[in-house]
This record gives sequence, C-alpha cells and structure tokens, in this order.
Amino acid sequence: MSHALSVPGVLPGHRWLPSGQSSLTGPLLDLYRRVDRMFVGWAAEWGAGDYLFPPFLSARDLAGVDYLRSFPHLATFPVALDPADENLLEFTRGDVPDARGRVRLTATTPVLDVLTPAACYHFYVAFRGEQLEGPRYVTTRATCFRRETHYAPLARQSSFSMREIVCLGTADEVKAFLEDGRSRVARALDAIGLGVAWETATDPFFRPRQNPKHLAQRLDPLKTEMMAGGLAIGSVNLHRSYFGEAFQIRRDGRDASSGCIAFGVERWLHAIVACFGPDPAGWPSLEAV
Repeated sequence: MSHALSVPGVLPGHRWLPSGQSSLTGPLLDLYRRVDRMFVGWAAEWGAGDYLFPPFLSARDLAGVDYLRSFPHLATFPVALDPADENLLEFTRGDVPDARGRVRLTATTPVLDVLTPAACYHFYVAFRGEQLEGPRYVTTRATCFRRETHYAPLARQSSFSMREIVCLGTADEVKAFLEDGRSRVARALDAIGLGVAWETATDPFFRPRQNPKHLAQRLDPLKTEMMAGGLAIGSVNLHRSYFGEAFQIRRDGRDASSGCIAFGVERWLHAIVACFGPDPAGWPSLEAV
C-alpha cells in the first residue's frame, strides 16, 4: 500500500519550513542517518575516500563548466551588504524585514561565490591539475541549494542533502564503475523492497530547447534516474571528459573521464515513508543491504 506524503507536518519529527526546507528529529532523523550510512557503505566497496566540503563554490570555478549560463534559474548566491557606514545605516531604516517578511537590500558587496548546487563539483575543483595514477573513487555528502518554482516536503526543497559517489579515471574505468554501481543499487533496492523504475533523463537546463547541451544529452543520453513513484531519488551520470578537461585532471595521458552516482537523502526518506507507511516500526532496517 502506498502512503502519500503531501501534507506538511504529518510525520513525527518532521517540520516543514515555508522556505522549502525540512527540519528532522526522532525516528525520521534516525532513518536519515541510516540511509546515508548505507550509501557510505556502498562507497567503501570501491575504497572511496570520504570528504567534507564548505557550502560555497567559487563562481569563477563554476564558470569553467558554464554552470551559471546553463542553470541560472537554479543558482543561489550568498550575499552581504556593503560595509560602508552610510549603506548600513540606510539598510536599518524602516522595517527589517517588512510585513511580508522580505528584506530590502541596499548596496551589496560583489558576489564571488555560489551555494553548492551539486556535491560532486567540489571534487573537480579540489583535484584541479592532478595526474591520476589510477582510478580515483571518492564520496561526499553536501547540503545543496537550488531555486525551484515550487517546493514539497522531503521531495523538492530549496536546500537538501546529496550524497555522491564519484569515479575519475579512464573512460573504461568510469564505465565499469557506473555499471557496477547501478547493479549494486538495484540489488539493494530489491532487498529493501523499494520499487524503482530506471528512466533516461536530462539535466534541467535553462531554456532547454535553445540549449545545445540539452539536445546533446537527448541524442547521447548520459543520465539515468531512479524513479520511485514519479520522484527521482537518485541518478547515475556519465560526464565523459567534460570535468577532466575543464579542470586539467589527467589520467593515462588524457583528460580524465568522470561519472557519479547521486542520491537525494531526503527523497529517499520520502520514498521509504510512501512505500512502507509513516510508522517507523514498518520501515526497513537497511542493515547489511
């Protein structure tokens, strides 16, 4: 039986914020941790090193992969007021915020950073200019930020947790990783009893019909999503040498290829509750999956 999860606050330990974010405690927070431990366990099967990154990425670094032109509608920026005394004084005049909760900004400092839109970008920046002696497997969980036209509890949020397992190497090494990873995830889903359909997808480009990258992905599919009840809870992504070339990462005398397996942690919570119900006693243990 499927249990819809559409009403904010229906789950004990879940608080839905109007800004499109979730607050977790109790059994739901425990499930969050168990889900992520499961992902970390899968990453360990490749010997993936675990990383923790800051929430910002340099706008200049993202320019190297044309992110802001490709996804301007999703980007979120950290903004600060110009520290000039007169500017700050002007800001404090009137209601801060106003009656509708809006903050009227006066002059701001230059925007140099972007809030993390996807976890794996940090790796390509971190490994810039490296010569890889073998395939490199890495993983991280990041809080990611994206502007959306609408939000829904645990399913579509302005900030959310993304766990990624990434391989950088030759084209064959990355292909083998993605094939192995998809099989690994499929076996786990069968063991859990969580039904998923694998569907070819494209990235959410700005004005996709006018974007040649969108057309290229349609002609040569590089992204496969794990769909649970119409919700993408993860994806398998082949980047070819796109990031290797952009960040001068080399493997075996060529620009390194890369690929990632990405999981939306809150979306996994959504899928588990929708499949097994809101009672924590009915949730799968996820141990040894």
